[in-house]
Amino acid sequence: MSGHGTPEPMRSRRATPLIGDARVPGDKSISHRSLILGAMTIGETRVRGLLEGEDVLATAAAMRAFGAEVTRDEDGEWHIFGVGVGGFREPEDVIDCGNAGTGVRLIMGAMATTSITATFTGDASLRSRPMGRVTDPMALFGATAYGRTGGRLPMTIVGAASPVPVRYTLPMPSAQVKSAVLLAGLNAPGQTQVIEDEATRDHTERMLRGFGANVTTEDTPEGRIITLDGYPELAPQSIDVPRDPSSAAFPVCAALIVEGSDVLVPNIGLNPTRAGLFETLRDMGADLSYENPREEGGEPVADLRARFSPDMKGIDVPPERAASMIDEYPILSVVAANASGTTTMTGVKELRVKESDRIDAMAKGLRANGVTVSEGPDWWEVEGLGPNGVPGGATVAACLDHRIAMSFLCLGMASKSAVTIDDAAPVRTSFPIFETLMSDLGARLERANQ
Repeated sequence: MSGHGTPEPMRSRRATPLIGDARVPGDKSISHRSLILGAMTIGETRVRGLLEGEDVLATAAAMRAFGAEVTRDEDGEWHIFGVGVGGFREPEDVIDCGNAGTGVRLIMGAMATTSITATFTGDASLRSRPMGRVTDPMALFGATAYGRTGGRLPMTIVGAASPVPVRYTLPMPSAQVKSAVLLAGLNAPGQTQVIEDEATRDHTERMLRGFGANVTTEDTPEGRIITLDGYPELAPQSIDVPRDPSSAAFPVCAALIVEGSDVLVPNIGLNPTRAGLFETLRDMGADLSYENPREEGGEPVADLRARFSPDMKGIDVPPERAASMIDEYPILSVVAANASGTTTMTGVKELRVKESDRIDAMAKGLRANGVTVSEGPDWWEVEGLGPNGVPGGATVAACLDHRIAMSFLCLGMASKSAVTIDDAAPVRTSFPIFETLMSDLGARLERANQ
């Protein structure tokens, strides 16, 4: 059962060279935050380049349920008329966040310090994911959560009637939890602080400053301390969303392993807390180059060119890099399978509790396609077979996970025999134009049930 309706099997055959511009969708992290922060201002926020995947559209629907006016015009520009900090109204119905783990956790944070009650649910994958990592710090503000065993959805959050500021140390690196705490702190008095041992993606801090909040960051012996002043008057913004580096990872990595490829991803976001994959690929010997570097909306961007790289070598990926590329390990393992030598990935236990157990899903799928994989609780390693060395030929389970699905479709583009996934429907959650974009570059994707 896909969780998205009837399963949609898809097959990926060995590709001719991938050539052209890959205009991937807007950054999912920034898209979610643009809608939520826009809903917490007074006035109109305008957003261009918003990712219109199912995850982000679920967040847009949630903001409407909380009282904001959210519309899209004919030119694809989004308009959010906000209700101000603390202005959320109580939803009339259950908030369905689909597959959006980021969306549901950030929204829970944003409403937890307002005296309203909201119930959240999602698809089968999201309902299996733990929410205690967010509800625990929300309880410190004064909110109460009632969910299924193990802190799982469906879950009802009763917002704090008299919120208090919080000083919270993240038990594990998580931009989602950090962001939820900061969003909750907007409607709490005094200063809310988050302390993290490892730097995680900082889109929330950057965007909060852009909307007018007072946010400071200080590196101390205790860790990185992010401090937010409560009760700001957020000002509406005009936002151009850069292209998503996590989505760009798929055409970029496919180009590196498909012979003769040359792909350009224009206007890609290169926030240092998100660019760990590209740094890792360069360490492996990938032919990657940045063209026209610039800054847009407080975020570094550039045009990224990727060319076929037959001389890539396996490496030990530094564990401290995990937070900056946690979503990209599945596709990195595909590149590793096409490199020479062993690639070892450690400090990645977070992959066990994503949309699926991504270590388990990738290990099983790679083994089925002739690749040797070893794994442990927070590590895995892939024995590379060199360029054009992966046998392929298997059908693998996508596990309701968009990144697993796209990773194995990319594997098929460089394998000796076609690779089939059991369900491509989850891809629509983050990359609705994946099939068209990759086919236009030269990929050979086909519906396996046709």
